[in-house]
Amino acid sequence: MDETERQSEERGWATAKTLAEALPYIQVYDRETVVIKYGGHAMGEVAVAKQFAADVVLLKLMGVNPVVVHGGGPQISAMLTKAGVKSNFVDGLRVTDSDTMAVAEMVLSGAVNKEIAHWISVAGKEADVRGVGLSGKDAGLLTVEKTTRTKKDPDSLIEHEVDLGFVGEPTNVDPKLIAGLIASETDDWVPVIAPIGVAKDGQTYNVNADTVAGAVAGALNAKRMLLLTDVKGVLNKDGDIIRQMTVAEAQALIDDGTASGGMIPKLQTAMAAVRAGVEAVVILDGRRPHAMLVELFTEYGAGTLVKA
Repeated sequence: MDETERQSEERGWATAKTLAEALPYIQVYDRETVVIKYGGHAMGEVAVAKQFAADVVLLKLMGVNPVVVHGGGPQISAMLTKAGVKSNFVDGLRVTDSDTMAVAEMVLSGAVNKEIAHWISVAGKEADVRGVGLSGKDAGLLTVEKTTRTKKDPDSLIEHEVDLGFVGEPTNVDPKLIAGLIASETDDWVPVIAPIGVAKDGQTYNVNADTVAGAVAGALNAKRMLLLTDVKGVLNKDGDIIRQMTVAEAQALIDDGTASGGMIPKLQTAMAAVRAGVEAVVILDGRRPHAMLVELFTEYGAGTLVKA
């Protein structure tokens, strides 16, 4: 046996050992629902998108019911820039007028949503695992109301309302369509949901994808919700990753300033999802290959887990 053959054999034994070690965790998630929030700048990279899709297909074939909720902020910004429209943000939320709303829906429900669903179908072709592109407008999936925000004037210190335009907050998730897809006994569907919702008056709204993922996970009583981000997890004051925390401990990190910037809304989403019935939410780095697999099927996981 030459060196190449020896190395190949060693890799084979290592793979078998890894699979055997994963068995207890595979059983934990058998036929359980895992909602995955997929977003960030890496989402636009084809190689990363293909790897993500392949991991989602693997989850499905291992008995997990993955449900993907995606963002698309960078893609919306790029399209608005091409159109010569300047974006304004308040507390991380895009101020959305009617023209911006039209572009956001086109990008989210169209290009981004269908591309993710397509890559899942491509990755799962041999086993006939198929991605199904949806938005919150389909089958009454996501009902929303207009988001209200207030901002304090730095001089007068008076609170005043900020009009974000067509930005919404979920008020109800009807999981019937999603539940029907993932419960199919004859086909392997993976729902892929764009964060677009409709108010009771029929108006379409753009919704924060993290918030939608949390609402969907709660409605489905998901075993896990995975928030794929551009950071490795929640860090303590020394810059080290916190592997696990309770909802109360997460709130304390926000209150004492340890969590700041974009991590605050992610922790708030995680806490809301846990309160809504999700067993646990994990904040992890979606840029790392196979991060979802490491989190679900290994002892130490890959991010920060938030539980009740």
